[in-house]
Amino acid sequence: MLSGFTGGVHPPESKNTEDSTIEVMPVPKKVYIPFSQHTGKPATPLVKKGDDVKIGTKIGEADGFISASVHASISGKVIDIIDHAHPVIGSASCCIIEGNDSEDWVIDVNAERNTDDLTEAQLLHSIKEAGIVGLGGAAFPSHVKLSPPKDKKIDTLIINGCECEPVLTADHRLMLEHAATIIEGARVFQKILHASTLIFAVEDNKKNAIELFRDEDVRVAALKTKYPQGAEKQLIKAILKREVPRGGLPMDVGCVVHNVGTCHAALMAIKYGKPLIDRVLTVAGDGVREKKNVLVRIGTPVNSVIDFCGGYVDKPERVILGGPMMGIAQYADDVPVVKGTSGILVWPAEKAIEEGPCVRCAACVDSCPMGLMPTEICSFVKNKNFDMAKTYGLLDCIECGCCAYMCPAAIPLVHYFKYGKSEIWRRSKT
Repeated sequence: MLSGFTGGVHPPESKNTEDSTIEVMPVPKKVYIPFSQHTGKPATPLVKKGDDVKIGTKIGEADGFISASVHASISGKVIDIIDHAHPVIGSASCCIIEGNDSEDWVIDVNAERNTDDLTEAQLLHSIKEAGIVGLGGAAFPSHVKLSPPKDKKIDTLIINGCECEPVLTADHRLMLEHAATIIEGARVFQKILHASTLIFAVEDNKKNAIELFRDEDVRVAALKTKYPQGAEKQLIKAILKREVPRGGLPMDVGCVVHNVGTCHAALMAIKYGKPLIDRVLTVAGDGVREKKNVLVRIGTPVNSVIDFCGGYVDKPERVILGGPMMGIAQYADDVPVVKGTSGILVWPAEKAIEEGPCVRCAACVDSCPMGLMPTEICSFVKNKNFDMAKTYGLLDCIECGCCAYMCPAAIPLVHYFKYGKSEIWRRSKT
């Protein structure tokens, strides 16, 4: 068993849905599909109000290399293109489609292609056209990750099945129910990258997934359960003992990391031409009646997903999209599910904890998986000394939340770090 990396924390796992098989949510009556669901530039709209679309119709074209196309997730009519609530960036341009109660596809999704007959260029083209992005949370365009510069030789492809966030079990269920598809998708990625080594990384709290993948005769790295084991740099350090340089990327040490869900989605795109129009997510928390893993169409309003799961127990205090450590609290529950939505967590009323003064205990320093000094960086940000915050490694922070989780003074450190980063980026453009 691989021990992992320096730092990290052990929050309660609370993975109460790990035995809940994936349920398919009925097609929503209306979807709200943002043109920005990925790292990089938003897609350029290809449709206008009044247009008829089918499932899989490309409604937004990738704008540049680091961008991703978006597609209609239901069949119906475009009733508007307006700014609408967005779960990550507050609001964004959005295509609203009203369904026509049909399941008409723009393509024949039953026409299977043999992936062995396709060239690397054709494989990459299929992935790009389908709007595939990283489904682990960052939503980075997958075709970009699979196109490293020629001087960056990739020898190892790591498929991330850690799902280290507490509560979330969507990836676990995907591995148990679709192992063969995930492995085939990973083999495609390996072919594109010319990587000699393929490793599946799974935490040891998913023993059934580890055994299943080993039965499929693939190499599995079983890792001790610790948060944030699934972070790229920590994963590479744990498995290969390679250190990604400060400000660097995994490809700088010969690695590429992809999520298991991304492998599954990419294989569906290559083999059947299916664009990324749905994803599996976990619905959990004490504030929702039925905890489930659900396959949901992109653009489905969160409140519709909650209704499918029995509704709220009571008026929720907090609705979080993502996991409890890195997820984002929402100001409304009509925000849509986007490509990067790994979970919907609902919490009832809870006692507010006020921020106290730093007691210099260094718990944040000990737990930081990046080896930073969160207490010092926070002090610089509070005093608007952003240059020193940057010098102390603010931009290397992965916003995992370990420091805030361990802080006895309940200082919302990640909030300060997000603010500090936004100020550094804003000032760099002026």
